[in-house]
Amino acid sequence: MKKPLTFLFLGRSGCGKGTQAELLQQALEERDGIGSVLYIYTGKKIRHLSEKDFYTSKITKEIMKSGKLLPAFMAIWAWSDELIKKITPDVHVIFDGSPRLLNEAKIMDEVCNFYKRKETTVPILIDISREEAERRLLTRGRLDDKKEAIEERLDFYNEHVQPTVDYYKNKGLITINGEQSIEKVFEDLKKTIGL
Repeated sequence: MKKPLTFLFLGRSGCGKGTQAELLQQALEERDGIGSVLYIYTGKKIRHLSEKDFYTSKITKEIMKSGKLLPAFMAIWAWSDELIKKITPDVHVIFDGSPRLLNEAKIMDEVCNFYKRKETTVPILIDISREEAERRLLTRGRLDDKKEAIEERLDFYNEHVQPTVDYYKNKGLITINGEQSIEKVFEDLKKTIGL
C-alpha cells in the first residue's frame, strides 16, 4: 500500500462529491485492498441522528426539515466521532462534504497535524455552477431538497463555504469540472491525483 492519503471533498450541494468520493473509495480499495479506506460522510451520520428519538435528534430534524443548516459543531462532531473511533495509521481517509466552514477547515488542519497527515491531505473541489446545482437538487428528491431550502443552501455556500474553498487554494486545492459525465469527472480526478 502506498502512503495513506486524506481527501477532503468540497463543492456545492448536488455537485456529485459523494459519487466521486465513493468511486475513489472503490478505486483505492481495488489498488490497496478492502479496508484500506475510511469513508466519512458527515451528512449521512447527521441524517441518521435525526431519525433517533432524543432531544438533539428532534432539534436536528426540525432544522433539516426547515431547510436551515446545522451549526458547525454538529458537522465537526459527526466527522470527528467517526475519525476517532475508526482511523488507523495505514488507511486512506475520505471526507465527503467536510469541512464546510472556515473554522471547521482550521480544526481539520489540527486533526491532520495530530494524525501526521498534514503533507498527505488533498483538498478537492468538484466545481459546478449554482444553476447546475439547483437543477440537480430539484430532481434528486431528498427530504430537505425543497426549492426554498435549496436556495438557502446555495446562498449559504456562496457566503460561508466559498471562503473555505479560497482557504484551500493556498493549500493545493484540486479543482475538477463537475459539469461533465460522472465517468469523465472521475477520469479527471484520477489523472490529477495520480491514481
